[in-house]
Amino acid sequence: MDLDALMLSRIQFGFTISFHIIFPAITIGLASYLAVLEACWLRTSNTVYRDLYHFWVKVFAVNFGMGVVSGVVMAYQFGTNWSHFSDFAGSITGPLLAYEVLTAFFLEAGFLGVMLFGWKRVGPGLHFFSTVMVALGTLISATWILASNSWMHTPQGYEIINNQVVPVDWLAVIFNPSFPYRLVHMTLAAYLATALMVAASAGWHLLRGNDNPAVRKMLSMAMWMLLLVAPLQAVVGDFHGLNTLKHQPAKISAIEGHWENKPGEAVPLTLIGWPDMEQERTRFAVDIPHLGSLILTHSWNGQFQGLKEFAPEDRPNSTVVFWTFRIMVGLGLLMITLGLWGAWARWRGVLYRQRGLHRFALAMGASGLVALLAGWYTTEIGRQPWIIHGLMRTADAVTPHSAAEVGLALVLFIVVYFILFGAGIVYILRLIRTGPQSHEPQEGGPGEPRTPARPISAADEHKGPSNDTARG
Repeated sequence: MDLDALMLSRIQFGFTISFHIIFPAITIGLASYLAVLEACWLRTSNTVYRDLYHFWVKVFAVNFGMGVVSGVVMAYQFGTNWSHFSDFAGSITGPLLAYEVLTAFFLEAGFLGVMLFGWKRVGPGLHFFSTVMVALGTLISATWILASNSWMHTPQGYEIINNQVVPVDWLAVIFNPSFPYRLVHMTLAAYLATALMVAASAGWHLLRGNDNPAVRKMLSMAMWMLLLVAPLQAVVGDFHGLNTLKHQPAKISAIEGHWENKPGEAVPLTLIGWPDMEQERTRFAVDIPHLGSLILTHSWNGQFQGLKEFAPEDRPNSTVVFWTFRIMVGLGLLMITLGLWGAWARWRGVLYRQRGLHRFALAMGASGLVALLAGWYTTEIGRQPWIIHGLMRTADAVTPHSAAEVGLALVLFIVVYFILFGAGIVYILRLIRTGPQSHEPQEGGPGEPRTPARPISAADEHKGPSNDTARG
């Protein structure tokens, strides 16, 4: 198998997972947001929370459907494009993915129908319980997926028998060294991405004069989330970086564009530059003295390994991860700025009149997803050339297809994905554009004459669940 086919297989997997990761992230964030909204409505009887629930549950339904569809493709690719990996490590990754289905997917599927269509068919307690269970299911799903992926970065609890990985300690496999940091980091990223989407929706409506209690509540809740979670994410990211330095030092060296240490000198932080893999240096570097040492060793003159200390064939592509990491961090700093601006505007009593803030929130609407993708690229490309760090190289994991076969499949994926998911994203934006509507209580009746048969049916933008007699 030639290098072109390997690279095309990597591009195909990267392309499909880039689409897939967006939808579960929003599903995680929206599910928890819906649980909070319903809890606030049940506790306060404020119909604003009920109206926001009905509004965002439509977006959730469409997003959930697209996440399921894109996830199916990911599973098939392990067999079609990465069969040697599946043969080598399937005894660990297979059960972890099966646990995700048996716990998270069954939990979500069991309560999703009640959540979407049971508003006036079940009591308030059962409906709220269903919403919480769906939210819990999304978090459990993320737990198993990240346990599997984290094991590929920091493998533990295994033996190699007959050229296959065999689990000997499932607790060590699941709770591998990088798993806790990556789970928290990913979950917070999902919450931030959702909060930014909610804030952008509120900003869009306020800029167009659609100023009502529901829109104001959206903006207020999103700004609180950004103010609290964005700085927390920075702290978690620092701990994650220290963990990566311990277990995957080459990745950190590539991220920092750090090639070699000079005796007795601290490592600077390179703000911008162009790591040149052939010349083994970072060109056009703009450095801040000592800051690299402070961040990664928490000491003034501390040092960490440079890329030249690793064999050339074991080095990640510094040119790529150097910039994907800085995109993620730069957007994170803008998120913190938006949260602080929102806090200042709230303190001054102009949160809902500060048009500059609303424009900023609107501009930042997709930044959470962009930062999430940039972080994911940093993590996965930074693991190269290993598909399982220290155990199996990516070149040894791929199925020996020809470049023409993989290239044709990639083109088909691109065409189908942009048509299918492009239409879904446009529809979600159309739903958001309608804005939250007031749902007046209605008395009696078994519900709508037609019972929707698919989750996406709950996203009818013209009419949705509008009866709150379940509170009685």
